[in-house]
Amino acid sequence: MSNMGLSSITNLKVRFQECDPMQIVWHGNYFKYFEEGREDFCKNNSISYLHAQQHGFATPIVKTECEHKLPLQYGDEFEVETTFINSEAAKMIFHYKIFSSKKLICTGSTTQVFTDKNSELVLTNPPFFLDWKKKMGLVK
Repeated sequence: MSNMGLSSITNLKVRFQECDPMQIVWHGNYFKYFEEGREDFCKNNSISYLHAQQHGFATPIVKTECEHKLPLQYGDEFEVETTFINSEAAKMIFHYKIFSSKKLICTGSTTQVFTDKNSELVLTNPPFFLDWKKKMGLVK
């Protein structure tokens, strides 16, 4: 675990359908890459959408950010570094860095909150999430 949080790496490859006519990745697809990294991280840590749903919660995204540095092109192999940022609030914050050939392609972040079965905002950490944070040494 770094000072910022827990991280994972997801390896991906640019597919033809993700590119514009110049064979450069369309900007909106970077959020899909972030989601692939987040899904991978959350699945491996038992805090995925399905885990939340099994415990009676949803985790909608309420904020997204993406800053582009260099373009990805059709056929490029790249990695998404996904970092969970710990917060006392009942939310999940992830920071992302995408690298290709050791060059920083883009950075970004997403913030998710918890809602209950009635789509009402939950202001305290759900028990399953709090248990995970304790297991990971993120809370006492």
